[in-house]
Amino acid sequence: MPPSAIVQDFDSHPALHPKPTLSLDAKIQAEQRKNGIEKPRGYNVSWHVNPAVEKHHFGEHHPMKPWRLTLTKQLIMSYGMHTAMDSYLSRAATTDEMADFHKEDYLEFLQRITPRNMLQHPISQYNIGDDCPIFDGLFEYCALYAGASVDAARKLINHQSDIAINWAGGLHHAKKAEASGFCYINDIVLAILQLLLHHPRVLYIDIDVHHGDGVEQAFWSSDRVMTLSFHKYDKDNFFPGTGPLTSTGPTGPGAPGAHCSLNVPLNDGIEDDDYIWLFEQIVEPCLATFRPSVIVLQCGADSLGGDRLGCFNLNIRAHGACVDFVKRQNIPFLVLGGGGYTPRNVARLWAYETSICVGAASTISPTIPAHTPFLRAFAPDFSLFPPLSNTARQYENKNPRQYLWSLVEGVHEQLRYLRGAPSVMMQHVPRDLQGLRDEVEREMRENRDGGDEAWRREMERDRGRMGEMVD
Repeated sequence: MPPSAIVQDFDSHPALHPKPTLSLDAKIQAEQRKNGIEKPRGYNVSWHVNPAVEKHHFGEHHPMKPWRLTLTKQLIMSYGMHTAMDSYLSRAATTDEMADFHKEDYLEFLQRITPRNMLQHPISQYNIGDDCPIFDGLFEYCALYAGASVDAARKLINHQSDIAINWAGGLHHAKKAEASGFCYINDIVLAILQLLLHHPRVLYIDIDVHHGDGVEQAFWSSDRVMTLSFHKYDKDNFFPGTGPLTSTGPTGPGAPGAHCSLNVPLNDGIEDDDYIWLFEQIVEPCLATFRPSVIVLQCGADSLGGDRLGCFNLNIRAHGACVDFVKRQNIPFLVLGGGGYTPRNVARLWAYETSICVGAASTISPTIPAHTPFLRAFAPDFSLFPPLSNTARQYENKNPRQYLWSLVEGVHEQLRYLRGAPSVMMQHVPRDLQGLRDEVEREMRENRDGGDEAWRREMERDRGRMGEMVD
């Protein structure tokens, strides 16, 4: 049987028959010089990574492959981009840190559960199942990716970094007491809670193909966090089925957080130029109106064309254009990963977006370095920018310009309600604001159960003092 074209391409690539000349370090240094990669001037970039995250395995047929982080790391280092960043071996988040958002009984469950004892625990209570399976080392995996995001946020807070990167993070579906959409711990919420201790306003931008529902839900009643999600929306047929244009925060009169949850629901097949135009038309007025002092950018790679679970037609440079636009605002920002289920393209994208962060996007070679480990994963073209918009999984573009204009106008209308950025008095942020509210409401119900008349008197006590003039 004659060899296939792909096998011939493999055999013809010189990297598959390397000559033992330079050491790996020397090859990386040569690649670094060739691509003009050096420490950025005027700002610092930090990269938060722990190889222990990469070894975990969701299951043979599960689309989430932590191995994509191995490919990403090797590609970044093969280009020599790690030399342009402050690289940190991230630590695991502590249980107390994760309890800033997640309920303690849920954290205890994640610590105890294993594939061998799972039938002894109420797994359905925490939404454990096919999407969110139990595997060996689950709690370690969660703590490691969450710890990297928390540490990255702290580097921004103490001004050691202007841009902080954690490609293992960005798991935006996890809720306070349940797993969802391959996500168990919401590292994004934990990082934003850290940022809120020092920053008056945080803008969260999500360019994953799936709605950032977990982050939106966590800050639904806050006017200090604006969540902005660009995603495919189909209530009945596309996970998680949330995020319509009309979902903009609490609707009660004077409710905190009203108009601060913004959604850009897209249809199948959006393409490069439309996506970039839409992103800039919406993000720029959000910046001008909300005036964040820090940005968190979730860079889910499943919005690329050809993704196993995606339905857009974006190429790598178009996705990266969104990162570049945020970078040009000169506002500190945290860069996180997210979805992405075709590992070779995930690695290409996040390596390219790392080059944007370190200022090497215009000089980086489109040919993947020949000394890159696992080079065969990028066959047959060995390119950083393979055409992804015309793959076998290409979708018809169902986003006419008129529809995109309606999205822009809808978001702009919500921004007009804000009437400028909210004024914030910096103070201690309670560790569990929702828990505090629940406790107060429980006490009120208990008081009311003791007698309607007693409850009425308690509610009316000292009401006349509010706003009275005093000497």
